[in-house]
Amino acid sequence: MIDYIKGSVAELNPAYVVIDNHGIGFMLNISLSTYDVIAAAGQDEAMLYTYEVIREDAHLLYGFATKREREAFLQLISVSGVGPNIARMILSSMSVDEFSQAVAGNNVAMFKAVKGVGAKTAQRIIVDLKDKIKPSDSTLLNQTSTATSEVFDEALAALVMLGFTQQASQKVLKSLFSSHPTLTVEQAIKMSLKMM
Repeated sequence: MIDYIKGSVAELNPAYVVIDNHGIGFMLNISLSTYDVIAAAGQDEAMLYTYEVIREDAHLLYGFATKREREAFLQLISVSGVGPNIARMILSSMSVDEFSQAVAGNNVAMFKAVKGVGAKTAQRIIVDLKDKIKPSDSTLLNQTSTATSEVFDEALAALVMLGFTQQASQKVLKSLFSSHPTLTVEQAIKMSLKMM
């Protein structure tokens, strides 16, 4: 799997970006949120976290400005009836924090406002993701500095990759960061493993 692509921006529009990496142009489908980040940076270079969709008729790459946005995308496509394009539409219509709050707050209307999302799909998103996304997740991230939230995200991703559930990993990390807010990723993972 390709985790991220870094290179010069060869082409940019609200639906996709072409990143030139050593002479190879990677076309990545992006949300409006990611487009805004790239456009606002005004730089020739960009680094996007990726997700690859392999179908019989196409190999598609989706790009995300942050790991949190990619995580939200993966949560959305895990819901029956939500494909990559609908997930991208949802993340173009709301920020990751707004998405978390909409799920936690049972805000069906917010999802229904997105083109292509009907009432049943909106309800299914909330029911399927309610246990995976808690209001405390966004609250914790809002209370901590950006640096701490990035360390939290990286440690969480590492624990999930090691086979622990997201819910259990978040619970352990939250208790760690509430008492030790300046932990490094390595320290957070080591301490979490002792508590799992």
